[in-house]
Amino acid sequence: MPRPIGRPPTTSRPQILEAARVILDGEGWHKLTVRRLATELGVGTTTLYHHVRDKDDLMIQLLDYYASRLKRPELPEDPRERIVVAATVMHDALAPWPEAVEVLTADDLLGESALWMVDAIVGGAIGCGRTQDEAVELYRNIWYYTAGEILVRVRAARRAAMGRPRYRDAVFEKLDETRFPSLAAIGERWPELAERDTFARGLRAFVDGMLAQESK
Repeated sequence: MPRPIGRPPTTSRPQILEAARVILDGEGWHKLTVRRLATELGVGTTTLYHHVRDKDDLMIQLLDYYASRLKRPELPEDPRERIVVAATVMHDALAPWPEAVEVLTADDLLGESALWMVDAIVGGAIGCGRTQDEAVELYRNIWYYTAGEILVRVRAARRAAMGRPRYRDAVFEKLDETRFPSLAAIGERWPELAERDTFARGLRAFVDGMLAQESK
């Protein structure tokens, strides 16, 4: 049914954020602007400025909206396990949406609905006897590990989906064993070994290693 003349189209926050995600997923975060979003929704930019201040505010609202819909697990009493559980939720929530990781690593934007994960990691570290400085350092290093693991995997998957050969694989097939004896012994098995999902085991080893360090 045609909209009456003179009546502006209405938009809700969920509609705006769902449309923003379509652009983010399809075109990348650099293309997600208030003007581009207005075009996607078929409204004027002035209409959107009633809901978002600017691109950063739009990104924060989008990330916060996504995080608010995640199932929040019951955190364990043990502080070390609390770190691992919170970090695992963070990884598992972002792995299906690598575009969000690219936004977070570019601008370090963070919605309030996701702060419970950060608080759980920092609080868990403090509960294990680390200082506030060390607890923040632990969180930052976990975030670097998590973001890096997701981005490396998704970029490799995209390359494979395009059918593009990897130069690395060709190199490992014909390594000079006199120069690189350990790598040459692995040889053609390298791609399969390197692509194994070892995030959970690596996370626990990472957390244990940092918690075992002497305080500065």
